[in-house]
Amino acid sequence: MRIIGGEYRSRIIQMPKGTDIRPTQDKVRQAIFNILGDISGVSVLDLFAGSGAFGIEALSRGARRAVFIENDPKCVSTIRENLRSLTIPEDRYKIVNANALNAFSFLVKGAERYDLVFMDPPYYKNMAKKCLISLDSCDILSQFAFIVVERFKSDLLDDGIKELVLYKEKKYGDTVISIFRKK
Repeated sequence: MRIIGGEYRSRIIQMPKGTDIRPTQDKVRQAIFNILGDISGVSVLDLFAGSGAFGIEALSRGARRAVFIENDPKCVSTIRENLRSLTIPEDRYKIVNANALNAFSFLVKGAERYDLVFMDPPYYKNMAKKCLISLDSCDILSQFAFIVVERFKSDLLDDGIKELVLYKEKKYGDTVISIFRKK
């Protein structure tokens, strides 16, 4: 997998071996960043980080800082190695080895507010909806935050969300990218 744009453009990042992650296609990541536009200076939260591709792409494109949340130790190791291989300064990222749903209690205690959240949970487990509801109810988003959710086309997200509204949605085969904003 490669970084598509920014400072680390065309650099290769590794995928975790022996895991069940689904890497997001380059064209889909490119489309997402085209929709988002300039992300210079933003604070990023990458939930279900996998290889760290979304957060690393954001750092490459000028994000100030990224926090990677990943439960699988092999993926955490891969994220760490990808960041090191690109020589991204350690003060620009944090890696948290935790379940994404459990991480909200930890994140809400911090002072950081996130401008951009990437969420690519496992399909068929209703995790996208659960995390979106948690994001909606805890105070970790900045006033103008974007939340990018990659989900299976039949996973529904609209119940139980009060403060987030659907901004854009695009289909790519069985995958749907839903982008939310704060009201």
